[in-house]
Amino acid sequence: MRFFEDLEVGQRRELGSYTFTADEIKAFARQFDPQRFHLDEEAGRNSLFGGLAASGWHVGSVCMKLLVAKGQQEIAETIAAGGTPAVWGPSPGFRELRWLKPVLAGDTITFTSVLEALRTSDSRPEWGIAQARTTGVNQDGEAVYSILATAFVPRKAK
Repeated sequence: MRFFEDLEVGQRRELGSYTFTADEIKAFARQFDPQRFHLDEEAGRNSLFGGLAASGWHVGSVCMKLLVAKGQQEIAETIAAGGTPAVWGPSPGFRELRWLKPVLAGDTITFTSVLEALRTSDSRPEWGIAQARTTGVNQDGEAVYSILATAFVPRKAK
């Protein structure tokens, strides 16, 4: 992971892809979002989604999993190269969460994050604040998910 001073607006991170299976969609729905179009193929086909649809929260959870995995990979690469990784702080929140199109069983979603804004923290000068838009695109190139998230990023020690 990079320090605040190493970031630039427009930087892009490819987070990876994930294929949503019917079994996983149903398992997530049973536990967290038990609506009929997430639990039953026929109900999904007869809904406005036109098929068994993943919960939007499932899509967001997968996105978070890939985001964390990418950060862990970047930390390991920095350490392997002899560097000191930046350990990012918590997120004070997100905005503009959008489920743009249904994610259906069998869809493969590729997630990408693009840095949109950077600023220093007024109350914590050792931290910067980064905003990045993460999007998910299906195998047909259609945007299905978007979120604008904020995170605290450590600044380099002076």
